[in-house]
Amino acid sequence: MARESDSESLRVPVEGGALHLVAWPAPARAAAPPLVLLHGFMGSVAAWGDLPRRMAADRRVIVVDLPGHGESHRPRKPESYSIPTLAAAVGSAVSQVAPGPVDWLGYSMGGRVLLSGACDGLLSARRVIAESSSPGIEDPGERDERLAVDAERAHLLETLGLEAFVDRWMAMPLFASQRRLAPQTLERERRRRSVHDASALAACLRGASIARQPSYWDRLGPLGPRLLVLTGGLDPRFEAIGDAVVVRCPEARRHIVADAGHAVHLEAPEAWLRAVREHLDRRGAPE
Repeated sequence: MARESDSESLRVPVEGGALHLVAWPAPARAAAPPLVLLHGFMGSVAAWGDLPRRMAADRRVIVVDLPGHGESHRPRKPESYSIPTLAAAVGSAVSQVAPGPVDWLGYSMGGRVLLSGACDGLLSARRVIAESSSPGIEDPGERDERLAVDAERAHLLETLGLEAFVDRWMAMPLFASQRRLAPQTLERERRRRSVHDASALAACLRGASIARQPSYWDRLGPLGPRLLVLTGGLDPRFEAIGDAVVVRCPEARRHIVADAGHAVHLEAPEAWLRAVREHLDRRGAPE
C-alpha cells in the first residue's frame, strides 16, 4: 500500500489559472488505469482522508482541488464556475499528467462536473462513478426556485462570513446523518471547510448552481455500464435521484450503501472502498 509520503503535489496550468493536484503513484507493474477523485462544494484534496492512499495499492490516484477550492486558483466571477467550464479545466489538467483514458469518481458538485465532462467529451473517461450527484434540473419552475436558493446562500456567505456559513451548511438536513460521526471527525470537517476564500465560494455558489448548468438527463445513455451511481440509504433525496438516473440509463450500475448519508466516502469509507473497487475491477467492462 502507498504511503502518505509517496504522494506528489502538482500545480497544473489551465485556462485562467492553475489547478492543484495530488497524485499517488501506481505500484510497479500495476495494470489498472489511474483514478481521479473530484470533491464537492467546500471540499479539497483533504476531503478524501486516507482513501486515495488506500486506493493507490493497485493504481495511480489523482485528487483534484476544483477551482475556488483548496490550493487551486480562485476566480471571482461566477461565470468562471459554470459546470462545463469546471469540467473543461479538470479535463485539461488531468490530461497533462495522465494521458489516455482514466477512471473518474465525483462527489456531489464534483459528480456534476464529472457527468458534464463525460457527456460533453471534455474529459477522457473509461469508467465513471457519480457519488450522491445529479445530472441537473429539467423542470423550469424547480430550476427557478433553486436559482433563488443558491443566490440567497451566496448572499449569506458574503454577509455572515465563512465560519458562520460553514456552521449553517453542516446543519442542513442533507447532512443530518453525519451527526452520528465522532466529534473530532465533525470538527475536522468544519476546519477544512473554513480555510477557503469566502468570495471565491460565493462566486462558485452562483456560477456552479445546478439551476444554471445544462440538464444531462437525456444524454446519460451512452455512458451505459461504464457508469456507477453510488448513494447512501440515509439520503432519500439523492437515493431517488440515483434511481431515476438508472431509469434513463438502464445499463448503468446502481449501488446503495444502506448505513450512509450524502457523503458515503466519509460516513462509510470501507463500504465506499468495496463499491468503488468492485466497479473499477469488474471484468468485461467497456474500455
